[in-house]
Amino acid sequence: MLPRLPAAHRLLSASHLSNAAALAAHSGGWNQLTQPKFNTRFTRTPAFKFGMTALLFAAILALALNEDFYSGSMVSAYLSLALASALIVLAMIRRSWFDLLWVLTGGLFLAVLDYKVMDYQPMFMAGFSFVGLAALGALGTHTIWAEGEERKLLLYGFLPAVLFVGSEFMATTLLDITETLHPKTFDLFLYSFDSSLRVQFSFLMGQIFWMWPWLRFACLVIYIALPLPLALVYAAHLRGKKENALAVMLAFLVTGPVGVLFYNMLPACGPVHVFGAAFPLHPLATTDAMHMIVVPIVLKGARNAIPSLHMTWVLLVWWNSRGLRRWVRAIALVFLGLTAMATLGTGEHYFIDLVVAFPFSLMVQALCSYSLPFRSGERRTAFLFGTFVTLIWLALLSFSVSIFWSSPVVPWAMIVATVAPSIFLWHRLMQAGSQEQSMPVKAAAATA
Repeated sequence: MLPRLPAAHRLLSASHLSNAAALAAHSGGWNQLTQPKFNTRFTRTPAFKFGMTALLFAAILALALNEDFYSGSMVSAYLSLALASALIVLAMIRRSWFDLLWVLTGGLFLAVLDYKVMDYQPMFMAGFSFVGLAALGALGTHTIWAEGEERKLLLYGFLPAVLFVGSEFMATTLLDITETLHPKTFDLFLYSFDSSLRVQFSFLMGQIFWMWPWLRFACLVIYIALPLPLALVYAAHLRGKKENALAVMLAFLVTGPVGVLFYNMLPACGPVHVFGAAFPLHPLATTDAMHMIVVPIVLKGARNAIPSLHMTWVLLVWWNSRGLRRWVRAIALVFLGLTAMATLGTGEHYFIDLVVAFPFSLMVQALCSYSLPFRSGERRTAFLFGTFVTLIWLALLSFSVSIFWSSPVVPWAMIVATVAPSIFLWHRLMQAGSQEQSMPVKAAAATA
């Protein structure tokens, strides 16, 4: 998920504003000072709106009828659900039965075109793509024809939905480039660390999946459906806490490209790529792992192990669901737990990948919390801790993995020293953000 969404910037200093203007500037990315003015005379003309609507529908039809896009993207589990997440955004913002009928009818129309006219091979996941494209059409059309604050709200729903799909589309290309740049991986280094814990969690969870296939299926569904809670939490903020929404989506969007940079620092694929059919039933004995020669190895597969971006995203979903309705929090918690299990049990990640996701996600959240000035102690501390702890882990795993075998206490102590402060600093950062957003309300009450 690799597009960039620019953060809003403060344009005027509060020292040069009256009390009322300073109050408006303090409200973050959702005020008139930082928003472009869309309601010009030209953009309000019916001719312009009809033209933009025609371009939108033409773009959707061009994608739906493109054979390469259908076979390479629309049938993909991840991209199809990324497209379908647009329906969640639309439903959360408008909550209209007419929109739902529009989306279902539009999706059916696109399916008829692809299967009856273009004669493409029907695929189950493509159904989500048809629905998602229809939802983007409905959301985009409402955005074009709306006015004032409603148009602004819809625009903040439509653009991130498009960027979200675009980031998924680019992910495979960037991972292919990373594999080309790094023919050898550090999987044995990560496996050595996991073994030093005396419990190989990836193999253990894989064996649990082997014994209970229904649990494996449930976790895989949650793992693949990651775009849905991202859209849900963002849309819930957009509807209820507008001042939070852009920072939340910014964090979701930048995680992908920033994560790829870290993939290039310590490229690895996951234990299933190393052990093949031996995973998960035949791990190395602890003694054998202790004396294993740890060197980079040639391996095929995506270099997307450390940090685990799936774990990063669900951590961001969980933390940013604070203050939302209980059913949203419950969904976020389910995705957090089952995604963690899936990352391990499928063999796509080592346990250390999930550990490093804690400081990495903290760094991303602090980076994107633009409502807080960077000189703010909570934001600066969270960003520096997350960045340096992530880099320290990558350095230790690359050059000094043997130190973790000196005693079982060493790796476990380092895990606790990573996860516990990350959670504490998350709390501080989120609390500081909440206080920052409540200040305009208190100031307004004081001046009333």
